[in-house]
Amino acid sequence: MVDTKHTVVVVMVPLPLQGHLNQLLHLSHRISTHNIPVHFVSTTVHGGQAKLRLQGWNPNTTSTITFHEPPIPSFPSPPPNHNSTNKFPSHLQPLCEAATHLRRPVTTLLRKLSPTTHRLVVIHDSLMGSVVQDFVSLPNAESYTFHSVSAFSIALYASEKVRDHICNLVKPHALTKDELMFEGCFTSEFKRFIAVQHAYAKLSSGRIYNTCRDVEQPILELLEAEARIGNKLLWALGPFHPVNTHSGSNFSRKDGGPVEQCLNWLDKQASDSVIFINFGTTTSFSEDQIIEIAIGLETSDQKFVWVVRDADRGDFATNDIVHVDLPKGFEERVKDRGLVVREWAPQLDILAHPSIGGFMSHCGWNSCVESMSMGVPIAAWPMHSDQPNNAVLVTKLLKVGIVVKDWCRREQVVAAAVVEKAVRRLMGSKEGEEVRKRAVAIGRRIRKSVREGGVTQMELESFISHISR
Repeated sequence: MVDTKHTVVVVMVPLPLQGHLNQLLHLSHRISTHNIPVHFVSTTVHGGQAKLRLQGWNPNTTSTITFHEPPIPSFPSPPPNHNSTNKFPSHLQPLCEAATHLRRPVTTLLRKLSPTTHRLVVIHDSLMGSVVQDFVSLPNAESYTFHSVSAFSIALYASEKVRDHICNLVKPHALTKDELMFEGCFTSEFKRFIAVQHAYAKLSSGRIYNTCRDVEQPILELLEAEARIGNKLLWALGPFHPVNTHSGSNFSRKDGGPVEQCLNWLDKQASDSVIFINFGTTTSFSEDQIIEIAIGLETSDQKFVWVVRDADRGDFATNDIVHVDLPKGFEERVKDRGLVVREWAPQLDILAHPSIGGFMSHCGWNSCVESMSMGVPIAAWPMHSDQPNNAVLVTKLLKVGIVVKDWCRREQVVAAAVVEKAVRRLMGSKEGEEVRKRAVAIGRRIRKSVREGGVTQMELESFISHISR
């Protein structure tokens, strides 16, 4: 009889938050280009939103990706608290808890796919460990834990030995271990959720990172040494997203709407002349803070694109336009040098545009990887979670960014003068020029890494060979 089984089938199980969905959807595309069937599991609302927001890939190239969208129990979806001094998105906790109910449909899918393939590979978000735990009952299944954060951030929570080494890497910058373990990054409730989900990592065969050895090699070496002790593998397969676009993909210029208008506006600007301001999908600012940012941008006399939108709701069932009054006459006064975008914006396409010369960011790992891969320096303004760690990596170790707001002042409103100073430092100073040169250099290395013969491409091919063994 002819064996019609697949050599390997991959099942992706992301946490249904934009930054997590986005990374694993990009990785799904990378793996599917090797003619491997990929099954992507999320809910109807969140999987659909992730597909709509995906950038850089031809939407017609998903033929080997099958999307599964099982329902989850209804959950409260409160609005974000704009006025909270703690910027952790607590309003998304109910969604994360509800997502753990995907265990039964995921198990059903795995049992259905197991007989169709020699090897069934589950790649799951580290915060979805409980959902995939039943793979251990299948003789041909193995799992890999995906960490949606930097290797640097994970290393800070590894063993005492690893933390000591990390401290030595940062030591010239006078940060102690205690200072690197930033307080106030998570709520106690979410810390408990993380602990429960990470406990299942012991079942996996290894870990996958959306990072590049040209960016985090010393840190990856420390983590690999720890992994070997537990007989685990480690794979640095990033960047997951496409890096060969330089002016906004054609797929974003298709409807004549705000997205196309934004990219067309950028076409008219000089190279490296515009700073992009975007704080991600989980951060909401108070009206006072938005006004201070507006004044700071205006007084900086710098060209800018500023995304002013509300944080995602857990169910996406809301208009994401922020109805906040900017200073009277602001948009009219800056119309020749600034653009305000009041909805979700194609960040990857914008960062890839040659007119972008800087990025004021919350330092979510998605944003850091995208910015670095495009050679764009970062003005770091971390809000919560792993972002303070990423900010240290970007500004202190890699030196491809500057600090806007110190973490110790996280509960304070950032004054317009501070915003103005940060913009001028990054975009119009000798210091900013040096930072940009380093960012451009690291961008070249990252883009080279994903080409044939590059370090990331070879590691991806090694991973594909491993799971196809």
